[in-house]
Amino acid sequence: MKAGDDEGEQSSQQPGGEAAGGKVQSKLSAAASAASSSGSGWTKVSCPCCVSEWVEPLVLLKLGPKVGPETKRWVIKLIGAPQKDGGAGLLAHPGEDACGNIIVVSAPRCTLLRAAEELGLCKTYENGDMEAFSYSDRDNFKDSDNMEVFLTSAERQYMVKYELDGLRAQRDLRVPGLSESCVLLKRDNIWRKLGSFGVIVDTLPLHNPKKLKELGEGWYAGNQLVQPLDRINEYFGSCVAFYFSFLDFYTWSLLPPAILGMSIAYFSGDVQREMVESVSGSKAAEDQGEPGLVISGHMVQAVFSMIWSTVVMELWKRRSSSLSYRWGTMNLAERFAEPRPEFHGELGVNPVTRRVEPLFSEGQRHLRMALVSVPVVGLFLGLVVLGMTCFYWGEARVQQLHKDWDSLLSKALLYVPSVLHIVYTNMLATVYKTVAQSLTEYENHREESAYENHLTGKVLVFTFFNYFAVLFHIAFFKQDVPLLRKRLASLLIMSQLVNQVTEIVIPYLVDRFISAPNRMESEDDPEEDKFRNQRSLPPFPGLFGEYIELLVQFGYLSLFSCVFPLTAVLLLLNNLTEIRSDAYKICKLFRKPFYPPASDMGVWQIAFEVLSFVSVVSNCWLLVLSPRLQKKCQDGEMSSTNLLLGAVIVEHFLILVKVILAALIPDEPGWIRKKREHIEYTSMQALKHQKLQTEES
Repeated sequence: MKAGDDEGEQSSQQPGGEAAGGKVQSKLSAAASAASSSGSGWTKVSCPCCVSEWVEPLVLLKLGPKVGPETKRWVIKLIGAPQKDGGAGLLAHPGEDACGNIIVVSAPRCTLLRAAEELGLCKTYENGDMEAFSYSDRDNFKDSDNMEVFLTSAERQYMVKYELDGLRAQRDLRVPGLSESCVLLKRDNIWRKLGSFGVIVDTLPLHNPKKLKELGEGWYAGNQLVQPLDRINEYFGSCVAFYFSFLDFYTWSLLPPAILGMSIAYFSGDVQREMVESVSGSKAAEDQGEPGLVISGHMVQAVFSMIWSTVVMELWKRRSSSLSYRWGTMNLAERFAEPRPEFHGELGVNPVTRRVEPLFSEGQRHLRMALVSVPVVGLFLGLVVLGMTCFYWGEARVQQLHKDWDSLLSKALLYVPSVLHIVYTNMLATVYKTVAQSLTEYENHREESAYENHLTGKVLVFTFFNYFAVLFHIAFFKQDVPLLRKRLASLLIMSQLVNQVTEIVIPYLVDRFISAPNRMESEDDPEEDKFRNQRSLPPFPGLFGEYIELLVQFGYLSLFSCVFPLTAVLLLLNNLTEIRSDAYKICKLFRKPFYPPASDMGVWQIAFEVLSFVSVVSNCWLLVLSPRLQKKCQDGEMSSTNLLLGAVIVEHFLILVKVILAALIPDEPGWIRKKREHIEYTSMQALKHQKLQTEES
């Protein structure tokens, strides 16, 4: 199993010599062609063009405690068997020996290239243009003979998972070494069944410590202001890269509203007085200055926020399309791929792909959604209303207490209901996310994208209601602008403090004082022990929470910032640290995650656009509640009917402006549109050529 000294010296000069374990893979980088069937090395490759002198460990499999050598040998054989024989067509290594509880997995060239075609990746052609990758035309793609250059690290690792998840039993069989009840039926998803049998308890991509250190130095450890997006995409995948690209883009987009907010707060006497009231909880002396002006700082902020939100999202879509072209993910294909591993149903012939696979009718899925998912989501929305009711009750009590006492303590108590309600909403959101995952799993979606979209949709509905219901109720029904301002200020300050503590401080302390001492290692430790140490890190919780946080921020700014102009300033300060803290978190505090290639932010982009349009209605209504306009109505200078009519006219005008802006700013640059159409055309021509060749043969 251990490579010789000469081999170790050569490994530093060969592509792939530095793999996931450290400087040189002295124990796991044995030649794939030299592996034997004795279980002491890498499995053999069946394709001559895939024979490589060195193998890069990509994925670690953790076996259950009761898995014996016989079962482990069977799993290794299954992983290494050719795809035409029902195997995954990958490379497997038993770790220390046949009795160990880990398997290290890699992938040969042809398996990776076939997966690249199935996923719909675009790669650089010999003429320098991006083209949809075709396995039959693989030799004409640039660097297609060097997988470390042709495919990113994240793509290679995801492809290993993709092939393992796609394993299906070709006939009924019993898993060797297990009880008689552990039987695989024909077309069963093997990997899911092995998990239920306790054979495979964990699957994780392996870190490359050297690459990770270099990425960290250029990302969160240095003084760089620009995100290393291409390196993030190479190491963590396009899903993570798109998130950090949007976080970076959105953060710097906060500069204009932050400057405007500070200017309004400094020069507007009305705003200064209202901010003092929101902090002190008592009425400030009324400023009689600027009595003839109808346009206030609130109005300027509201109109700017509505236009700003549209421009930001339209410019982001252009940036997103450019990144998807650069990363080769603009032509992804998932609809006709194998079903997701968790998908189950009765065996049948797929009417589209003509493959034998589990089938589950749309009617059954819709029935489950109507009878189970919708009522449960409604129950949680009811809990949101219950929390809102308790908040109002507590707010009324502390207000009365403040009137009776009028002390420093009573002023502090004014914020207690808001703080308690924020804690309640955060706890409810955590519980709801787990419930939403179970509901979406129960709905049994075939494609991974459908699963993610339905899960995200459930979370978005709850998030909008959970975080904005109180604010909308205060603004639209109670019409209490001072309370709305105080509530928004509490949310901005408390939520940011809570997020920083729960997302960074607590995970760091746990890692520093609990997990890290158990992962102590030295250069001389076996590579297998270093791999096991990576598993001691907690799994990455995903980007759900990060996108939710940004969405809530975007809602606060676009919907309600006119009542608290310093909203953008607080968000900008938070996000400048959020970029680095999120980068540190994903690099140091969690395992490396699996992420499929992505062409954009998916349904999150739609959510941001919906909030952008809702901001028109929200801001126009808040303008109606402007103290200056309300005073003019009370003094008889303007009727309530004319005020409402004017708000409706302004609302329709601003919606028209947003539509025009969206039309004037194309979703993708002209050169990207031409490239995309060219890719679609060449793909169609390749299919025609392939069909003609099939008919001739």
